[in-house]
Parts: sequence; C-alpha cells; structure tokens
Amino acid sequence: MYEAIVIGGGPAGLQAALTLGRMHRRVLLVDSGEYRNGTVEHAHNLLTNDGTPPAQLRAAARAEIAAYDTVEVRDAAVDRVTADDGAFRVVFTDGGAATGLRLLLATGVRDELPPIPGLEAEWGRRVAQCPFCHGHEFAGRAVAVALDGDHAAMIGRMLEPVASTVTIVPPGDIARVVSETDGIRIEKRDGERVTVAGLFIAPTPHQRTPFAEQLGCRMLPSGSVEIDPVGQTSVPGVYAAGDMAHVASAAGPMVSLAAAIAAGQMAAAGIVRDLITAV
Repeated sequence: MYEAIVIGGGPAGLQAALTLGRMHRRVLLVDSGEYRNGTVEHAHNLLTNDGTPPAQLRAAARAEIAAYDTVEVRDAAVDRVTADDGAFRVVFTDGGAATGLRLLLATGVRDELPPIPGLEAEWGRRVAQCPFCHGHEFAGRAVAVALDGDHAAMIGRMLEPVASTVTIVPPGDIARVVSETDGIRIEKRDGERVTVAGLFIAPTPHQRTPFAEQLGCRMLPSGSVEIDPVGQTSVPGVYAAGDMAHVASAAGPMVSLAAAIAAGQMAAAGIVRDLITAV
C-alpha cells in the first residue's frame, strides 16, 4: 500500500514525487512516457533552465528523485483507476496493479490542432501556442497569429515588442502551411502567400486520460478538472495538478512549466496534510 500514487511524469508529477519523497512518504510515480511538450526542442521561461531540452529536465528530475528511498518510479501506462475501500486502485495496461491511500492525477492534456495541413510537422518548433514560451525565439522577425477575434488581437499585441511584424490571419483563411529552410510559408485560400519565422495558434486541449471522469471528479467548462488552491478535486483523496486542472475562478489553466511545478508542489503538500489529519 503506497501512501500516494502520482500518475504522470511531467513537471507537475515529478515535483509532487520529489516533495512527497522529502517528507518520507511512500509514493509511486507512474510515467507513461507521453508528454504534451514531446515535440518541443527547448523549454523556455523556466528560471535557471531557460532553453534546456524538456527531456533533459525530466532526466535531471528523475536523478534527484532517485536520492529518496521512499519514491518508486515505474515506466508504465495506466489502464484505469477505481476507488477501492477508502483507497485507490491503479490498474496498468500490462495487467499489474497498485493501491494508494491518495491519488494525484498529473496526466496533462493532448492538443488537437486546427485542421490545417502542415501544422503538425512544425508543432512545438515554428508553430506554437504560448508567446511567453516561444515568442522571444522569433525576436526581430515576422510572425503570424492564426486566431479569431479578441484573442488574436491580444496575442498580437503581446508579440508586438518582440517581432518585426505581426500578421493576423483567421484560421479559416489558411489552406496549408509549408516548411521552409528558415521559416514557414502560409498559403491562404485566396492564393496569397505569407512567409514568417513563426506562427501562433490555439489548439483545443483534451484530457489525456479518462481517469478524472472515471473517478467522478467535477469538471469545468474549460474541460479541465476543478481543484481547490491545493489541488484537491471534488472527490476526497483525489488531487490534480498541472495543465489538466485549475480553480473555478480562473478561465483556464496556466500553460507553463513553472506553473505546473508549483501546482505539483502544492498538491503534494495538500496530500501530506491530508494524510496527517486522516490519522
């Protein structure tokens, strides 16, 4: 019986495992090997690690966690989770299972890109979502924003001090994007072509796993899991952290490595307090 099972080996889950390990809590971290930033070559806007490849960050985190004897890391995919007599049972796709007193979901989301040919090949490189994470890399060069309405105007204004020019292109006007040696070419349906260094879009996020739904966690209109300030969901004993969850007062989750790390630490602290008060 683990005191906590953390599902998800991204920044939120790794930080949670570290925090729980430092409190000598017996914890299992389960990592499927699938990450939202899996196509990103360099992580940015992360203090002391600006520009570090995400895989290198994960490897460093695992090395640090390995120093704590009460933390076990398992590279495995989870098939389903259930409440089991005051605890939580995690069943793996290989048929194995584990049980924990508390459960932390840090499984993240998957991005559904707009149906524009060519986007996927550049996703995480020259096609991005977050100007904080990717805007500076296009400094002094032309960028385009493929969004509609007020959202397009806001992202465009954010990028104005960074880029040489910012072109707003409604997503419906784009026929395809083509990779070039030093940028991408946007081919519009009316025949116009625009060459830019980078393109900003808004993918549609979806929960990567059905576990929150399986457990009956309350969801928000954004599609995220509802949590309180320390990551507790509507189901007692179940916590969530990272870009899959946010408090009801926020419009959506903060898509940021730093925010995910902070959320993982808060949820782990919440679990520790929860375990103490349950005794």
